[in-house]
Amino acid sequence: MQIRNFEANNQKKVHFVIIAGFHIVFSELFFNFVGPNLTFLTKTIMKITSADALDGIRRKAAKALSVREASKRSGSVAPCGLELGTPHIQILCCGGTGCKASESAKIVENFHAAIQAHGITDKVDVIVTGCFGFCEKGPIVKIVPDNTFYTSVRPADVEEIVSSHIIAGNRVERLLYLDPGNGRRINDSKHMNFYRKQMRVALRNCGVINPEDITEYIARHGYQALARSLKRDSQDVLDDIKASGLRGRGGAGFPTGTKWEIARKFKSDEKYVVCNADEGDPGAFMDRSIMEGDPNSIVEAMTICGYCIEAHHGLIYIRAEYPLAVERLRIAIAQAREYGLLGENILGSGFDFDIEIRYGAGAFVCGEETALIHSMEGKRGEPTLKPPFPAEAGYMGKPTNVNNVETLANIPVILTRGPQWFSSIGTEKSKGTKVFALAGKINNVGLIEVPMGTTLREIIYDIGGGVKNGKRFKAVQTGGPSGGCLTEKHLDIPIDYESLTAAGSMMGSGGMIVMDEDDCMVSVAKFYLEFTVGESCGKCTPCRIGNKRMLEILTRITEGKGEMEDLDRLQNLASVIKDSALCGLGQTSPNPVLSTLANFRDEYVEHVRAHKCRAKKCKALLTYTIEPQRCKGCSACAKSCPAQAIMGESRKPHVINPYVCIRCGMCLSRCHFGAISVI
Repeated sequence: MQIRNFEANNQKKVHFVIIAGFHIVFSELFFNFVGPNLTFLTKTIMKITSADALDGIRRKAAKALSVREASKRSGSVAPCGLELGTPHIQILCCGGTGCKASESAKIVENFHAAIQAHGITDKVDVIVTGCFGFCEKGPIVKIVPDNTFYTSVRPADVEEIVSSHIIAGNRVERLLYLDPGNGRRINDSKHMNFYRKQMRVALRNCGVINPEDITEYIARHGYQALARSLKRDSQDVLDDIKASGLRGRGGAGFPTGTKWEIARKFKSDEKYVVCNADEGDPGAFMDRSIMEGDPNSIVEAMTICGYCIEAHHGLIYIRAEYPLAVERLRIAIAQAREYGLLGENILGSGFDFDIEIRYGAGAFVCGEETALIHSMEGKRGEPTLKPPFPAEAGYMGKPTNVNNVETLANIPVILTRGPQWFSSIGTEKSKGTKVFALAGKINNVGLIEVPMGTTLREIIYDIGGGVKNGKRFKAVQTGGPSGGCLTEKHLDIPIDYESLTAAGSMMGSGGMIVMDEDDCMVSVAKFYLEFTVGESCGKCTPCRIGNKRMLEILTRITEGKGEMEDLDRLQNLASVIKDSALCGLGQTSPNPVLSTLANFRDEYVEHVRAHKCRAKKCKALLTYTIEPQRCKGCSACAKSCPAQAIMGESRKPHVINPYVCIRCGMCLSRCHFGAISVI
């Protein structure tokens, strides 16, 4: 039973009693008389005071997840259905931001209405989960116990799913995934190429549990790592993190255990644990999905970190433009406090730890840990020269440990399954798995997690399903604006920190954008540099002025005004900025330019000497013409031209005035006879 008190306008105290999810208001007099006798009506939520009590809750909560766990292990060929004798069915609906944008909330609402209309609410549960990963085919709906995986579901499909599948036991074939390789429908996600080579460690609970129900997290061994850690010496726990080989997943790949150890060594009356949830790379959504789908893993990991480094306060720095992630973190923190897993004397150990959320305005530079700390302090989000590192003097000048979301998501499972288990995954120097946001010109856009050492070819072709529309693969950008563009010759290198750096890119936080033959690599470099220039804090000269000069050179080249000397200027500027910028943003900002110069120099030369863009992306280098043999004189192009650059008589070939044409492409889209050419 939860009892909440407050003074209403300085009048008599009012009690709110929450019974079975309902709020009932009692006056103080009524509560004093009846309140003590209401216990039998309420669901008691008591603070967990020991590891044994936590385990008891886990065993009880695990019963509710038993259907899901069994289906994950085995799966079923035969469909389930109430008329076929299935005693209980669960409908899992993706509740991530991507699927919510495609009306998954309406789908959930329709499911509730449909099962109520059919009178089967006692036999069917509708559960909102985190991201399943296969964003290209969302919204996703999964039925257990038969593991049926429905893709691209719409609100109008709900009634058919309920009546045909849930009740009658007949799968809705048209909503099953269609394998592009053999044209067959696949009902179980385990048999889809998208999932075959994945290994979900950081994403272990996403798409499985309700992220807004802490008991479901506990049922999957949640907070067990914390309970065990609090019974051990904190140095021993830290040694396990070091032994696992876990490295930071935010970009640099610094060993996590070593980072914790440094923060532990500095003595202070106050220390802080900070979760860097400021994910700002274009096309990246790894951390957001973890927070939306498994927020309690972050809460648990931060508490463990606090225990290891002797800190009692945690701060989550998250951009305010992630409202769903913020809301689920709020719920997770509130429930953890309610269950005694945050706050004072956690699990009866005598250890105190609590977490609060701080909001960022979306500045990319605040992903750098010192800029992030300044932002949390209410100062301008600018980096500072290191040393001192945050581990010595961070938030409010106190020792502070900063880890990103994915790094923290690995902590509980490492301590639950053991550091040796984790270190057995991956390569010699890069242990475990890595989450990537796979995007761009790829058939299977989505969130993936693979063991370190998996090749780019496996990700792009086996998991990603290859390049869209049968186009030729050209490049893949890893590491976001701080990374580089890798080519076909790099497809077979293993994905780990050292290999990507040696190839001229970097791991970064996990953005991976695929490009095809229609992408101009000079324009790609310009796009990333525009982003970096716009996001620079302006504190240091190399980043503030150097990147601006590089952008000006790239702009000249894409407008056909470049010189061959500009290529040398770009190379020299990039090298100087890389060596002299203050923070990681500036130091890595030249990577897209350097990597495209190294791998696609012929395109730069073509832009400068021939004033030609082979991908036809640089507008200033394009010329629109009309082929007289194909033109029917219908005037559709002339009517759509906003610049009135097209002339000609009706039923006679038209012509385009190149001096007036603004190269908008409207004529090309309106011509039905293929008479418009772009050269």
